[in-house]
Amino acid sequence: MAKNPLGKTRDVENPYAIFEGNSPMVGEVEVRILKTYKLAENEPDDIYARWNTAAKSDATFGSWDYGDAYRADILADYLGARLTLTFGSPEFIEAYMHDREIMVKTIAA
Repeated sequence: MAKNPLGKTRDVENPYAIFEGNSPMVGEVEVRILKTYKLAENEPDDIYARWNTAAKSDATFGSWDYGDAYRADILADYLGARLTLTFGSPEFIEAYMHDREIMVKTIAA
């Protein structure tokens, strides 16, 4: 069985990826991916695939809110915000470069 290259939790200052957007509900939103639980190739078929995240918005008053989020929610409309991939570590890009949903988020940036 292959080992998940994004399976080790990273610090909020050194995330695997950063998604950003603007939500009419909570203002500016930033979501940092700190860990994934599955291999990237196995996630698209699993609606419950989740990522460990740190999220910050106007509603958190500049503080990070840590927890798991569904991959599908981050790639759809997270809290009403269309998030764009603004940073991807080399490991993240290598793991997700064939994932159309992720790469569309990169092209939009």
